[in-house]
Amino acid sequence: MSLGRARAVALVGLNAHVVEVEAHLAAALPAFTIVGLPDASLSEARDRVRAAVASCALAWPARRITVNLSPASLPKAGSGFDLAIAVATLAAADVIDAVLPARAVHLGELGLDGRLHPVRGVLPAVAAAVAAGCSRVMVAEGNASEAGLVHGAEVLAVRHLAEVVRCYGGEVAVPADVPPGPPPVRPARTAAERAEPDLVDVLGQTEARHALEVAAAGGHHLLLLGPPGAGKTMLAARLPGILPDLTDREAVEVTSVHSVAGTFDADDGLLTRPPFESPHHTATPAAVVGGGAGIPRPGAASRAHRGVLFLDEAPEFSPRVLETLRQPLEHGELVLHRARGSARYPARFQLVLAANPCPCGRGSGKAADCTCSPLARRRYLGRLSGPLLDRVDLQIEVPAPTRATLALAGPPESTTTVAERVLMARARADERLRGTPWRLNAEVPGSWLREHAPVAGATADLERALDRGALSLRGMDRVLRIAWTVADLAGRDSPTRDDVGRALSLRTRGTHG
Repeated sequence: MSLGRARAVALVGLNAHVVEVEAHLAAALPAFTIVGLPDASLSEARDRVRAAVASCALAWPARRITVNLSPASLPKAGSGFDLAIAVATLAAADVIDAVLPARAVHLGELGLDGRLHPVRGVLPAVAAAVAAGCSRVMVAEGNASEAGLVHGAEVLAVRHLAEVVRCYGGEVAVPADVPPGPPPVRPARTAAERAEPDLVDVLGQTEARHALEVAAAGGHHLLLLGPPGAGKTMLAARLPGILPDLTDREAVEVTSVHSVAGTFDADDGLLTRPPFESPHHTATPAAVVGGGAGIPRPGAASRAHRGVLFLDEAPEFSPRVLETLRQPLEHGELVLHRARGSARYPARFQLVLAANPCPCGRGSGKAADCTCSPLARRRYLGRLSGPLLDRVDLQIEVPAPTRATLALAGPPESTTTVAERVLMARARADERLRGTPWRLNAEVPGSWLREHAPVAGATADLERALDRGALSLRGMDRVLRIAWTVADLAGRDSPTRDDVGRALSLRTRGTHG
């Protein structure tokens, strides 16, 4: 009886758990069994590992092989366990040293020819391994750059299972078609290739540009309502450019989400800029909030964490998609439940909705231009439910530009200029909120604002808007948050009554009177 051990990592959402892989060889009829709640792709590792070992000209043990993934109660998914299973099996068969593999974490998918293929989620997996005291990590060469982003990790990149066998003291020849030496490193993208759209391209739209600046400074959600060609999509695409860089902690968190989703390019390093996600209006709930068979994977809402989620033509989205966003808008995370378990992903994004005023899109122009009936208009905008819109802080109309409005607007400001004001406004808010769990005005509960940062003279205006039905109680709190953001941008210590009025106009699309 022989026993070999290696280590791997199981991901459940962004939570990573170090897994001990045990391979037991017994004198019985040849068989290969994997236990410990593997999914279908992990169960298929039996065939991949057997073929990969044979490709190294090694004899497969003619014994009963039982591989246990401990803890057995934790669901495990994916092909990233292949390398650990192969190493543990070879250690049990005395082909390689049995001590060294037990101290290292192995991540990689095996091809039938023995080559190592990269897998998703390496960044959070390696970070969890280092936190658990397993600093030595063996990965496929395609994941080497990503694994190297984790401070304190001793990363060993391999191309073929034969290299792994030789690393652990086995005698085997590396196939000639596996090139020697370190893996090639692709050059990082230049700054020009990573350039973001500039606000200087947006002509006119003074009101909408100011709303965009307020949204960036306070972390507020935004609705842009206007005809086609008014510049709604251009404005939304330029919001990430005026947002500050991610902190180190946020960068690791955002990069981990993209690593699990399979959308991360490690050659660019950690994601230090806010992400921008713009799903098509035909996207399903699973595509937007996450899902899939087995353990669910992150969707566009989680990939937009610490960035912007833009829904263009928002009324065209399925009501199921729009209503599923209410949870992350309130709590900043998504909890996805499936039969095999649940996964928790962060989803603290800024939501930007763009909508036409009616199905034909010309409802805000001359009455003769619009071919939609009043009922069709109500039905169209009614697809954006009241509970959803109540969670969107800023709601403004974006009119079609004219020569007169362009002349009055003057030369447009660049992204750099606006971003500097946003950064200063966030610094003021950060100083005011020091010692609290919040960093942005949009995150502060209304009860805390009313108790610790009241706005003098604002109650009467807000109560009148509440009586007219222009605001809900939640909306009143959101107006207070906007007022503080307006004051931060203006460099004031507290909002004035004018700031509250300005916030009210940005909240109610100018209907407060």
